[in-house]
Amino acid sequence: MSFERPNVEKMRGYTPGEQREGNDVIKLNTNENPYPASPAVAEALRALAVENLRHYPPPLADAFREAAASLNKVTPQNIIPTNGGDELLRLVITTFVDVNESILITKPSYSLYPVLASVQGCRLVEIPLQDDWTMPADFIASVANSGAKLCILVNPHAPTGTLLSDEYLTELAENFPGILVIDEAYVDFVDPDFGYDAVSLIDSFDNVLILRSLSKGYSLAGMRFGYGIGAEPLLHPMLYKTRDSYNTDTVSQRLATAALESIDYAEEIWAKIRASRSSLTAALNGLGLNTTASQTNFVLSQIPQSIGARDLYQALKDRNILVRYFDEERLRDKLRISIGKESEHAALLEAIRDIINA
Repeated sequence: MSFERPNVEKMRGYTPGEQREGNDVIKLNTNENPYPASPAVAEALRALAVENLRHYPPPLADAFREAAASLNKVTPQNIIPTNGGDELLRLVITTFVDVNESILITKPSYSLYPVLASVQGCRLVEIPLQDDWTMPADFIASVANSGAKLCILVNPHAPTGTLLSDEYLTELAENFPGILVIDEAYVDFVDPDFGYDAVSLIDSFDNVLILRSLSKGYSLAGMRFGYGIGAEPLLHPMLYKTRDSYNTDTVSQRLATAALESIDYAEEIWAKIRASRSSLTAALNGLGLNTTASQTNFVLSQIPQSIGARDLYQALKDRNILVRYFDEERLRDKLRISIGKESEHAALLEAIRDIINA
């Protein structure tokens, strides 16, 4: 006898990237930052007193909200702290989308979105991207007429790394009567020359929610801390009704605040990752692995049929080099490769050459 709800019994859960320990493992499969968090984070951790952990944390993470508001030039009332960006996704769905209402995403996209929709018992509307991973010409009209309660767009996009302009997002917000969630988990790695900045949308639209994560850009994936940026009326029911009590802990709040307050260090790391991304993209293309230009801390490479994406993934894994393979439509001939250190890229490229020439 199963006690699961019928929709949960039928669904597939989220499949995380493989975690493997060991100093000889090159881990380029889960988009982790190859560099440590800032020295300010380390100092904040050392300064924590065990005695203080007997108290509950500030329920709304006020110090963090102040830091995030200052960084993004908004007010603390425009910030909601969450236990990772994934909690914010779950919050917005459970707060605003009823059973059998629709959530709209692109295809492909972050594979957690369908899981969360299934848990809530929502209908999922998926609009395929074009062959070059750009939006269909009629996407905005399709979204506006879809009847969806929620549209979630990861920008820069995962798993392709492409970027939608804030002008495009403005037009979408103007025409969509539901809530537009812009998942900016990878926004820290966007080339500054693009001038991308979607935060100003919250001044004009009360239906826009921007998701931010400290996992990638701030090297805190092991801590689980994220936040949302939105108009105060949009955040209010999540902050005061549906959010878990004390959803972010004392340790995480202090380290996350220290991370945002040491933005100069983070920006240096982002620049290094962008430079490594460019050199890795060029090297992979030089090996015949057609690699999409990316604005994230990963690249998506098309693997020739003569090599085979699954076979290359397994051959690299046998050499203790982990990359990400998705057994999904339109992705079965591709590998997603996280940006690592230059030494890791060198080992990856050498292994690929050996495998191709074997």
